[in-house]
Amino acid sequence: MTKHQQLQRRLGVADATAIGLGSMLGAGVFVVFAPAARLAGELLLVAIALAGAVAYCNAVASAQLAAKFPQSGGTYVYGRKQLGEWPGFLAGWGFVTGKSASCAAMALTFGQYVAPGYATPVAVAAVAALTGVNLLGITRTAFLTRILLALVLATLAFVAAASILGPHVADGGTVSGPAGAFPGPAASFWGILPAAGLVFFAFAGYARIATLGEEVKDPARVIPRAILGALAGALVIYLLLGAVLLAHLPVQVLASSTAPLLDAVEQSRLAAGAPFVQAGAAAASLGALLALITGVGRTAMAMARERDLPGPLARLGGHHPVPVAAELAVAAVVVLLLLTTDVLTVVGFSSFGVLLYYAVTNAAAFTLRDRHRHAPRWLNAAGLAGCLVLAFTLPAASALGMAAVMAAGLAGRAVVLTFRRRRLRRLGKR
Repeated sequence: MTKHQQLQRRLGVADATAIGLGSMLGAGVFVVFAPAARLAGELLLVAIALAGAVAYCNAVASAQLAAKFPQSGGTYVYGRKQLGEWPGFLAGWGFVTGKSASCAAMALTFGQYVAPGYATPVAVAAVAALTGVNLLGITRTAFLTRILLALVLATLAFVAAASILGPHVADGGTVSGPAGAFPGPAASFWGILPAAGLVFFAFAGYARIATLGEEVKDPARVIPRAILGALAGALVIYLLLGAVLLAHLPVQVLASSTAPLLDAVEQSRLAAGAPFVQAGAAAASLGALLALITGVGRTAMAMARERDLPGPLARLGGHHPVPVAAELAVAAVVVLLLLTTDVLTVVGFSSFGVLLYYAVTNAAAFTLRDRHRHAPRWLNAAGLAGCLVLAFTLPAASALGMAAVMAAGLAGRAVVLTFRRRRLRRLGKR
């Protein structure tokens, strides 16, 4: 790899942590509690804790590997280095395809909160604007992420305060939901695993820190601190929010809500602050979208460097070098999804892809010889098992849909490699 192809190390602990936390407190925090409560019922906090435990295993594995291989690309690079080309490709393909759908969903969520009648054109404009910010350099990305994260944290604090204050006296705090939306307490225990799989999707933001490994100062020290710090902050926030929501709203209402945090405020003494929650959700969507475009672009660049994606995607440009070609390609794919696809049905597939991504992460970390006491091999084994269990207990449509996408990617790579080998043999005979 030549020198001009290298990105610049400009991020410290605070910036890297903000990018990870901004990803984990994206639009998901405003919607994930409802489908998780629908599956786990009053055991919602158990599902959150289980997702957090699996995420901790994955975070430790990611920190181990990122410190050893401080390159852009995250588990795509780690899988190739420790397990071989095919596991690395599996991780990279799952991340790029799944997170591209997530980008479209975040953009559409922003559009629906800001201008419901014009959600798609507003979403396309958001993708274009944030891609422009990313192309200015990683420090601009980190600066905007900090601003958006501050708005989101203020919104979540307001939601918690409204829930703690309790329902509005005039209406008794009741809201109506569709009949039969909640499966009932008997289904709660068996819904913990799929609920944890959904919540895990929200915890996966620390992967963005690892994908920025080539742009972090002193990566052996900064990356582990940023990953574990971001995860710890997100887990505390999700548990606290889950607890206050369960205390404030009947579980049946929480399970049937389409905007649980907004409902919590509207059914409280602080109902006048509902527009503030809508603004916070919009900011969260933008923050998550910004981090997602950044992470997917870096992974696509890393895959292009190894010719697992078209080589031109590895090109860098700009005053502060960024993967211009990969960023623009990601933006184009996201816009295409927004214009042609029902994104909200596609995004469910992403959880399966992300869990496979982290299964490869744990398997790669398990093979490391140099280990710290806080990262024993049994933790990597537990993380691998946890990822596979959560992946294959997701709703069948999500698992089968993403499995088909993964199979198509693997088949495509096999065809390309076969073509390359034949071409090399023909050239060798000349």
